[in-house]
Amino acid sequence: MAKANFEENMENLEKIVAELEKGDLNLEKSVEKFEEGIKLSKECNKMLEDAEKKITILLKQGDEIEENNFEANE
Repeated sequence: MAKANFEENMENLEKIVAELEKGDLNLEKSVEKFEEGIKLSKECNKMLEDAEKKITILLKQGDEIEENNFEANE
């Protein structure tokens, strides 16, 4: 299964939050959804950190912008 992109992860996280806020789930299902939400939150945070690192790699040298490759440590 392919990894979800940031936007898909955020949509899924929002759905989980909405389900938890309703309060209709039993305790076991609530904990399961909470754990899934935490996992998605961590994945989104990692994606944001990687994007930030890519941006900081752009180095201005004189009037030119040089882009260097960035390899994320997974």
